[in-house]
Amino acid sequence: MKRLLFLAILFPGLLFAQHTIKGVFSPPEDYKFALLYKVNPTVSVYVKNAEVKKDGSFKFQLDSTNTKGIYRLVYAVPQEDYNFDIIYNGKEDIELTFNSETGVDFKKSVENRMLASYTSSMFKVTGSISNYFHQATKDTLALKAIFKTQYDTQNSYEKASKGMIASHFIKANRPYMPKKVESVGTYTKNLKLHFFDAIDFNNTTLLSSNFLTEKMLNYVFGVSSDDKSRFANYKKNIDVFCTKMKLASPEIKSNLLTELWQQMADLNYEEVANYIADTYLIDLAVSLNNQLLLNALIQYKDISIGSKAPDFSLEIKNGNKKVSAKLSELNIAETYILIFWSSECSHCLEEIPQLQSFLKAKEKEHIKVIAVALEDNDKQWRYKIQSFPEFIHVLGLGKWDNAIGNKYGVSATPTYFILNKNKEITDKPSDFEDLKNFISGHKAD
Repeated sequence: MKRLLFLAILFPGLLFAQHTIKGVFSPPEDYKFALLYKVNPTVSVYVKNAEVKKDGSFKFQLDSTNTKGIYRLVYAVPQEDYNFDIIYNGKEDIELTFNSETGVDFKKSVENRMLASYTSSMFKVTGSISNYFHQATKDTLALKAIFKTQYDTQNSYEKASKGMIASHFIKANRPYMPKKVESVGTYTKNLKLHFFDAIDFNNTTLLSSNFLTEKMLNYVFGVSSDDKSRFANYKKNIDVFCTKMKLASPEIKSNLLTELWQQMADLNYEEVANYIADTYLIDLAVSLNNQLLLNALIQYKDISIGSKAPDFSLEIKNGNKKVSAKLSELNIAETYILIFWSSECSHCLEEIPQLQSFLKAKEKEHIKVIAVALEDNDKQWRYKIQSFPEFIHVLGLGKWDNAIGNKYGVSATPTYFILNKNKEITDKPSDFEDLKNFISGHKAD
């Protein structure tokens, strides 16, 4: 009975205590927490969190419910920017170190060390090829030797990783390798042509990682063309990428293109972001009944530079009276500055008087300010606006859930838009200095 009791006590530990993921962050003072997610093709599932100790160490204890696959370790916010992937095969402990400058270094884990070693080896071979063409040497035997090294390296890692999760990434990363000597022009052309040859866009392991996203971004941003402008080149590359993943499911296409659309939006490449939406993403959002994505795409386009500013009601003076009007109906200025602010926002209360002073010297330029205040109530707002009688004031109750603010995608105050006399958006200054530069006619590109 004692032995049975001992086994009963011990068994839960045997059942649930499996393996660990542990490591050290440096410098330790830069890290406070670590979050672990299991990544699936369409969603990341939270697993657990770990405290980062004073020496930078952390540890995740995994159990039998933590199945093999790709896990994502998040170490800061925003989470989508500060993370890295880990292969967990359910058979081994994982140890690593991480530094924001040098990245992740796996100290213990056959799977992860295999993939890291492969990446490093192939990077060196690629560097040798680049150096050869850069030097413009005619030693074709040297080039043949480099290509043979690349071929042998790829094949040896594919063989060594057989049966591993890492094998999916090694095979999918198989580069174009010519069978004979090629000129730099021919080689470059073939690299572009065969960039996605080894990739299966329905491979669930690849889909459960950043691999496909990184491949997509490398191609779209990295493949250039001498006869096209930057944006035209991006569009061409996007078309090629979409052709290559034509056999992928609509969900996968939508996920990848949404990532790309967001990248372009973050870079303020509105022309390219809207091209992705108009050509591919809107149709995908409709087919998947993804109303949230559809609304985001439409809203972004509605407030892009060159678009007609979303309309809303306001009040303007007509003699001694105030009359209702629409933004689109205004005909009282050549330029309109639309500012979203709040009477409880300290930055706003600093910048609005500066804006007032700045515009006093520009009365002849017919500039009108429309100040939309996002407020919880009107008490403080009514007092504050008395100092700015020359502005058109709009009260936006509901604050972050105000209809006007939502139309313009406002998530912080102050937020500026500049409109021309036709109420078309001509600029979206990032701050007050940017606004002044635009109005003064020397805005930086």
